[in-house]
Amino acid sequence: MRALLVVNPVATTTSARTRDVLTHALASDLKLDVAATEYRGHARRLAREAAEAGTDVVIALGGDGTVNEVVNGLLHNGPDPDGDLPRLAVVPGGSTNVFARALGLPNHAVEATGALLDALHAGSERTIGLGLAGGTPGTRDAEVPSRWFTFCAGYGFDAGVIGRVEGQRERGKRSTHALYVRQAMRQFLGDRQRTQGSIVLRREGQEPVEGLVLSIVCNTAPWTFLGNKPMYAAPRASFDTALDVLGLSRLSSAAVTRYGTQLLRSSPDRGPHGRHVVSLHDETEFTLQSQVPLPFQLDGDHLGLRNSVSFTGVRRALRVIV
Repeated sequence: MRALLVVNPVATTTSARTRDVLTHALASDLKLDVAATEYRGHARRLAREAAEAGTDVVIALGGDGTVNEVVNGLLHNGPDPDGDLPRLAVVPGGSTNVFARALGLPNHAVEATGALLDALHAGSERTIGLGLAGGTPGTRDAEVPSRWFTFCAGYGFDAGVIGRVEGQRERGKRSTHALYVRQAMRQFLGDRQRTQGSIVLRREGQEPVEGLVLSIVCNTAPWTFLGNKPMYAAPRASFDTALDVLGLSRLSSAAVTRYGTQLLRSSPDRGPHGRHVVSLHDETEFTLQSQVPLPFQLDGDHLGLRNSVSFTGVRRALRVIV
């Protein structure tokens, strides 16, 4: 079986020695090529070339950003309902690894490699749905290229937090959960839109939902992890359905305390709830718009400011080894 291992050499939780051990373990069972990423977007190009070359499996060794790039490379020409593209495999190496953990994989690279080899021997795989986000026709963002995401997108407050975290990482800070918490507090204190939101959610044939401050789009559950604690923004989200949305219309100090506590106590049966909460399940197509440009993120990757983003939930988009 031909396989390509796409390695992020600066992945947060793997050392060069660990990566060498994993590579040798995989090469013992696969006809393995290894490529290390050198710049942002490189993993996407490597995965696209592997798909065009007829590779059987593409393995992403890195965090959620590396996985996202690999997925977008594999699906450069569209989804894979017939199974003609390489299968995706993941070895977690980032700080959070939401996608790998949502698939039920161990959060330790060595253990995940063992699970991957067992799955390859057993022929164990599943076909998952993905989200697709792109520009909205008739808006200033109409020409923005579409991009796939595996577990979540955010428009507004949470994307602003991620933008702050990326800025700190560019200054040499290490990606930790404490860093995210600090930047969330700074985003809260500096966000002028948090008491009266500008986001409008539009669906064909439905009344618009207006005045949102925060909008999180989930393709699976949990939404993220705080250490080993899973947090469920949209508990019913699943790789087997379309997209779920959590929207908040208010982020006062009291609201942040209330909904933050609900997130910390969330479970597969219950997420944030209350008067200022909007929860939508299994939505195939919708648009988030704002007259004021707002930050936007996909799978934890900050993509700048947007006035509008259109979303599509695509079932059975990609095969994954699990």
